[in-house]
Amino acid sequence: MRGVNIVLVDNRADMKAFIDLPWKIYAGYSNWVPPLKAEVGKLLDTDRHPFWKFSRRALFLARRDSETIGRIAAVVDDNHNRFHHESSGAWGFFECVSDPDAAAGLFQAAEDWLRSQGMTFMRGPLNPSTNYELGLLVEGFEYPPAVMMTYNPPYYQELVESCGLSKEKDLRALVLEQLGLNSDRIERLAKRVAQQNRVSIRTFNKKDFLSELYLLREIYNDAWGDNWGFVPLTDDELTQIAANLRRIADFDLVFFIYLGDEPVGVALVLPDINPLLKRLNGGIGLLGLFKILLYRKEIRGVRCCLFGVKKQYQKLGIPLVVFDYLHRMSLRKKEYKYLELSWTLEDNVAINQFAEELGGRFYKRYRIFGKSL
Repeated sequence: MRGVNIVLVDNRADMKAFIDLPWKIYAGYSNWVPPLKAEVGKLLDTDRHPFWKFSRRALFLARRDSETIGRIAAVVDDNHNRFHHESSGAWGFFECVSDPDAAAGLFQAAEDWLRSQGMTFMRGPLNPSTNYELGLLVEGFEYPPAVMMTYNPPYYQELVESCGLSKEKDLRALVLEQLGLNSDRIERLAKRVAQQNRVSIRTFNKKDFLSELYLLREIYNDAWGDNWGFVPLTDDELTQIAANLRRIADFDLVFFIYLGDEPVGVALVLPDINPLLKRLNGGIGLLGLFKILLYRKEIRGVRCCLFGVKKQYQKLGIPLVVFDYLHRMSLRKKEYKYLELSWTLEDNVAINQFAEELGGRFYKRYRIFGKSL
């Protein structure tokens, strides 16, 4: 680690450097979408964000002389470890110039801190868990990220692997560039499924926001409970996520699926606001509010970031009804030209095959890397 100094973030100046670093790293990457700095600060604030009520973290910076050239977070999520019966830590929020010595120093600091917390394995990038942004982009660099998905330079994979980490799991993103593709066939099959099983769709009731959120979580926990990386959301996390949803959601695209009178599925499809975030360049303020009004028309697609059906109802063809509904919404809301499904597990054969049959195209791949400590 020639000439590289690794420092623990423990003051406001270092935290500012941690948050500001990506603007240096991505200066030449036109597809990068800047996050809102205030939101990153809130997420990392152990006194303000509910994730830290059951988790702990250490943040590190890499400096060469006085220049900040890299960063990493080491995280212990006690809820994850309790749920999965593990002693694993996470690494995340990784950014670094193309400097193997800086990357090695950062990962060594993260490993040492996680060992000091009794961890025997680490995985990432998790920012800071599977309920938030995750994954290192390894394919699809020519495309900008969808809302709440990551982006990074191609050389990050080499840096991570040079530090002894290897693939644990791949996540995939698929795009449907025409929501109406194969729509006649889908409509026929969807009607048959709906009639045979009394399937209906009900949109999210904003007037009963909290109860709707608890219903969403109940279905989510049942549908996803056996999946890789799943961790149940706490009440406080759910409330925090809800506050963000209120700002960006199109509530025609947040809906529940019913069999008769029983809610058995949920879908959360969000407008891809990343073109707006790119305009804002990390801040809002008065000028940012003007930009939101001026450039809102640049939102051209949506991202399906949550779709789940309770386990006992997963073989009834319900996804057909859901995608037929999304097609009909696309005819009403002509501003939405594409749908990204992200992320799906690489080994979720059923949903991946179904998405391809709809005319979808896999165009990005994200990787989770792990290492024994």
